[in-house]
Amino acid sequence: MPGHQTAATDFMPDWAAIVAVILGASAFSVAQGITYPLISLTLESRGVTPAIIGFNAVGFALGLATSTLMIGQLTARLRTDKLIIISLAGCSICLATFAATTSLPVWFLARFLLGFFASLIFMLSEAWMNSACPDRLRGRVSGLYGAGICGGFAAGPLVIPLMGTQSGFGFALTAVYVALVAFATALLTLSTRTTPEASSTRDVFVFFRNAPVLIAMVLAFGFSDIAAISVMPVYFVKTGHSQAFAALSVTVLALPTALAQPFIGMLLDRLPRQRVAIAMGCIGAFAFLIIPFLTSPVAILADFALIGAASFSLYTCALTMLGEQYRGSMLVAGSAAFALAYAVGSGMGSGATGSIMDMFGAHAAPISVGLILVVFTVFLSFAKEAKAA
Repeated sequence: MPGHQTAATDFMPDWAAIVAVILGASAFSVAQGITYPLISLTLESRGVTPAIIGFNAVGFALGLATSTLMIGQLTARLRTDKLIIISLAGCSICLATFAATTSLPVWFLARFLLGFFASLIFMLSEAWMNSACPDRLRGRVSGLYGAGICGGFAAGPLVIPLMGTQSGFGFALTAVYVALVAFATALLTLSTRTTPEASSTRDVFVFFRNAPVLIAMVLAFGFSDIAAISVMPVYFVKTGHSQAFAALSVTVLALPTALAQPFIGMLLDRLPRQRVAIAMGCIGAFAFLIIPFLTSPVAILADFALIGAASFSLYTCALTMLGEQYRGSMLVAGSAAFALAYAVGSGMGSGATGSIMDMFGAHAAPISVGLILVVFTVFLSFAKEAKAA
């Protein structure tokens, strides 16, 4: 699967659209990076029970699922670029709602709508980026997009100590930031030349049937990514490390991941893309499997950085190959299918590895994730390399 298309399919990139996409997705990643912990910490400081805090988070997941299933109806009624702007504005209003009220039912509704709009931003942005980008640059642009998302998630929580959890100021400031990005995106759309075609819910399920390799890549990413973020900090505490070390591990996971994506993008434009994905699967599997044998905290953190970079690179590979292999309405359908696959993979990653740790001990958690990635890499190695459509 070469990383280039014929001259007939080459074109000048739509830079205004590419900048709008990366700006919008990065902005919401910052907002999500702030709101995920900030909502939990704020509710906890008010004496809300962990069960209710968890139930509130379910609202976000329900919003994600709802928008994925409604993607066909929405894109049939509104242009993709306008939907992204509306979704950014909707996110801003939801964030402002968290600052304006303490009502739990209102917070649940706002969390649901935040998930709904967030999912639209990511699905439509990825499809638009692939429409706006020629194949010769697709890997590098996907790498920059991935770096923006990872960097946003990493930067978000760092703001919380500066703003605190009591006043609602953090939510209000983030709402203003996202609103400004929505305005900037609206200005950029005046100069864009491209927009993805409308899709349908049926196309999403057609994509699942036609692209098992890409779906497997996103499933593997979701599984390993959430296992690293949610289960491995518990593993570190259970194996004698401090809570501060466990928290530091998540930060160390995010920053190198963001820095690595542009370099992965360069490889995707120069080497066969499925082979880059196979290499990332091998590196991720190896990095998980050796964790129980590492004793130095520095070595563990360096290995954890490798896990983050390899895991997210699977998504960068899948996004690049989506744009190479599909056109038109299937770009939005593919991005929606990726959202569903990530939800399934991440749910399995947190649930299965936590249960395995309970049954077989702490060291079983990283070993089980490593073995899952070995199975995935073997599948990918024997899967037929798809050609660009």
